[in-house]
Amino acid sequence: MRPKNTIWMRSLALCATMALATSSEAASTGFDAFFGEFEGQAVSESGGEIRKRDLRVNISPHEKGFTVNWISVTKRSDGKLKRKEYSIDFHPTRRDNIFRSGERNDFFGNAVPMDPMKGDPYVWARIHGDTLTVHALHVLEDGGYEMQTYTRTRIPEGLSLEYSRVRDGENLRTVTGTLLEVK
Repeated sequence: MRPKNTIWMRSLALCATMALATSSEAASTGFDAFFGEFEGQAVSESGGEIRKRDLRVNISPHEKGFTVNWISVTKRSDGKLKRKEYSIDFHPTRRDNIFRSGERNDFFGNAVPMDPMKGDPYVWARIHGDTLTVHALHVLEDGGYEMQTYTRTRIPEGLSLEYSRVRDGENLRTVTGTLLEVK
């Protein structure tokens, strides 16, 4: 006959093993579920004007987090192409599924924190289920704000994108589209 403590300890060990297996399964459905290269077109609406834009997004591992690189190309009314490219590294925080953006480098290459009061955006990411949302908050010169939100939802063929740009509560632009995963 075994002492009751041994049975209790084995039960506790079994519960801990099951909890670890569940948490590792949950971790594998975290930000790594968004890794890949995606491209497609989106429709941009601003002030009643609708334009198409070409988009390319690459989400890849970076240290203990991930990097989001994206390119947006729009055709201006004069026929010229306008290209914007961004890259942001995200690092885990103490809060589950919330990631802070990486620091920027100063003139000498030293890592320094972003400062919204000096015009730097405050950027963070959140994962909720199959959706990765990136928020960028800008404090404007007059003390107002601008919030840009990129919502990328994993779908079987790639990513569904919704973007909004809001300044002091006024919706300035929305962009929606589907990005196909590049194999």
